[in-house]
Amino acid sequence: MSGAALAAGRTVTRVTTKQRLGPDAQVDDKAIVIAPTDPSLTDPFLALSEDWFSEPGFEWHPHRGLETITTVLDGVLEHGDNIGNAGALHSGDVQWMTAGRGIIHRELAFRNEHAHTLQLWLNLPARSKMVDTRYQDLLAASRPRLTSRGVVIDVISGTAAGATGPAVNHWPVQGAIVSLDPGATAEYGIPASHRAFAYVLSGAVSIAGRMLRAGQTAWSDPLAAPAAGPADSVLRLAAPDLAEPGKVMIYSGRPIREPVAIGGPFVMTKRTEIAQAFTDFHAGAFGAVPRQARLRYDR
Repeated sequence: MSGAALAAGRTVTRVTTKQRLGPDAQVDDKAIVIAPTDPSLTDPFLALSEDWFSEPGFEWHPHRGLETITTVLDGVLEHGDNIGNAGALHSGDVQWMTAGRGIIHRELAFRNEHAHTLQLWLNLPARSKMVDTRYQDLLAASRPRLTSRGVVIDVISGTAAGATGPAVNHWPVQGAIVSLDPGATAEYGIPASHRAFAYVLSGAVSIAGRMLRAGQTAWSDPLAAPAAGPADSVLRLAAPDLAEPGKVMIYSGRPIREPVAIGGPFVMTKRTEIAQAFTDFHAGAFGAVPRQARLRYDR
């Protein structure tokens, strides 16, 4: 799983460590992996939160102007929305939700038992802020997985290592989960124009020569003079501990380079648009808050 012979090797621009916040009214525990403090540094990504929850979870709430990418790490996530979607996602499954012009949804632990999730907020360009809403359930069992010499690449979005993930995008984004056996190495191809982050899920992983452990994120900014190929730069990965495997979630995307205004669950380009989103939601323009029953199960 090596990059092209002329692909440029990427470097790590900075390393961040997730901040554990503890329980709140919705979750049993929370951590912030990517904080939305300076969107220009993380563009096109806005935030990444890690949540452990049982009850109540995230009851009905709105979104507009962004996409949420939710990865289930453990347990079962029950979801529903006000356009009729409902279901359950299991460990390894990913849900890609386009909030677009406005949606009301909820995310709960199935049976109020346990769900452990990562949720990434992806910005949309101004021209796509008000697109139609959409759910994509990208189930682990149906995603392409490439295995070679102790490395498994589970492709979610874009094309990595010659395989294309099932996500349909409004903005070019590549995403995968890379698992490395102890001692394994890999060269993971990324378009040179993309900003990339690699979040270590477990173990210790060397990323472009920088050693990171679980809970740390390596950032790699776009290359100054990108080549022409679809994967014209490589991020070199290794699990150097011969007694411990490593797993890392890697997402990359071309920076949008537009103003960002964040107001609660809404992401637009101007504060006036945030105010309008709240006005529209309270006026019922997102639709009614559902009275949808929980998913049924046998006790």
